[in-house]
Amino acid sequence: MKTGFDMLLWTTHVTEEDFPMLEKIKQVGYDGVEIPIFAGDVEHFEKVGKVIKDNGLACASVTVIPDEEHNPISADAKNREGAVQHLKWAIDCSAAMGSEVLCGPLYQPLGVFTGVGATEEEKQRAAEVHRQAGDLAKKANLVLALEYLNRFEAYFLNTMADAVDYVKRVDHPNVGVHYDTFHANIEEKDPIGCISPNIDFIKHVHISENDRGTPGKGHIDFSGTFKALRSSGYDDWLVIEAFGRALPDLAAATKIWRDLFPDSDGVYTEGLQFVQEQWKAAG
Repeated sequence: MKTGFDMLLWTTHVTEEDFPMLEKIKQVGYDGVEIPIFAGDVEHFEKVGKVIKDNGLACASVTVIPDEEHNPISADAKNREGAVQHLKWAIDCSAAMGSEVLCGPLYQPLGVFTGVGATEEEKQRAAEVHRQAGDLAKKANLVLALEYLNRFEAYFLNTMADAVDYVKRVDHPNVGVHYDTFHANIEEKDPIGCISPNIDFIKHVHISENDRGTPGKGHIDFSGTFKALRSSGYDDWLVIEAFGRALPDLAAATKIWRDLFPDSDGVYTEGLQFVQEQWKAAG
């Protein structure tokens, strides 16, 4: 098991100004960080990756589908090709940084809805995009982990069953499922029970409290979550994802209207201690 912290608490684009935070994350005891890939180029992420390595950290990466022109489920073939190119860019940047897994809702723009669930046609179109992206990820020695989201943010994948069925459709060894405790808490009938039967598909895990604040300060059943993961043999990333109000655009996108914690230092320090204690207790 590897512990990580998502840099989205502080920034959507890691630059030299954020490098001291990487050192702090290492000093606290994390194994790595999760780096957002929302802008930038390969050269930039090579520099970020060097600093990560110099601090003795490993990394994962996260991105989103920015708009309709890069939408894997679009009926427009030009937009689907745009999706392939967008994912190629994110994969190239991830590889340049030394990322092990590229996660996130890599299937539709956030907050866009049709009024119904995912259609068979959309699934077929997106699966072809993700097979191509899987080939690119394989060449980059990278895993793509598709994060299913709650119904208020996306409609294409909302549950573990949705995500696993879709990954089976894609049928690529480098494409798996990203499990997030926040989203599962909203959508799953049994957020714990869905883990073990699908453990072979889960390639990445976000530890996120029900209010997206400090893990352990809300009502997510983390004890059950860790027991299910550990007893099933999960041994990959456990990345804490929390959001605050420091970034107005991101706060608006994640619907953070109030302070969820006194300061960010407590989130990553107390969060790591909580994860380590829970994982140990689950053994």
